[in-house]
Amino acid sequence: MLGASLVSRLPGARSAPMALERADNGLFLLWLAYMGLLVFGSWLLWQAGAWHRLVQADPTRLTLVIIVLFAASSLWAGRRAWVLGQQRQRLNVHLALATFHSVPAESDWGAEYHQGCARPNADHTIWLQVLGERAHGPHEMAWWLNGIQLKLGLLGKVIGFSILALHLGQMDSFDASQSTLLLKNLTGGLGIALLATVTGLSGNILLGLQLMRLDRFADQLVADTLAAKAPPTVSEEPPRGDRSNGS
Repeated sequence: MLGASLVSRLPGARSAPMALERADNGLFLLWLAYMGLLVFGSWLLWQAGAWHRLVQADPTRLTLVIIVLFAASSLWAGRRAWVLGQQRQRLNVHLALATFHSVPAESDWGAEYHQGCARPNADHTIWLQVLGERAHGPHEMAWWLNGIQLKLGLLGKVIGFSILALHLGQMDSFDASQSTLLLKNLTGGLGIALLATVTGLSGNILLGLQLMRLDRFADQLVADTLAAKAPPTVSEEPPRGDRSNGS
């Protein structure tokens, strides 16, 4: 997608999680700071009257749909950042204790993976798929909604240019006395096309940046879970020491 392609080229978009992100609830706190900047920017636009003009200039209300979709998806991204942060804290506890078997595996992806792999005749590939689904599965729907924003923007563009074409098609002859009305109709169609496109692109890029960081954090969480090795099981029978093999 265009938005994801643009986001992937931003500095630091595909870099590994920073030390601040790995701190307790660090990813969630970064999301709060990011949303704070967006809310502050929205407040500045409100003070400038941009939101009121946006509503008046778009009778199709597609821009409002895009904004509501972006706000709802961003709130979900914040909740997901909290969940991933909690899993990171549990993984850090396991790494400090050097074991994944001292606590139950409920709501603990790392313990679930290692305890599942420790079972007799366990298929590690299946448990790896389960771990990947826990970490990345919910993100697929968010990326789909992110693409919908861009498609709604393009839909508004098509509608705007369609309105423009209809007004042009209704002109039998050019009358200088009707130039004001004609320009008003033409600028109305162009306004719908441009505003919907800009809103869809902006929402796509801003939400894509959030989802990109969630994906990178989840990738690192899975990698650290796989790299952590459970301690070998010690045999209950003590070594035979100096006893001969034949005894």
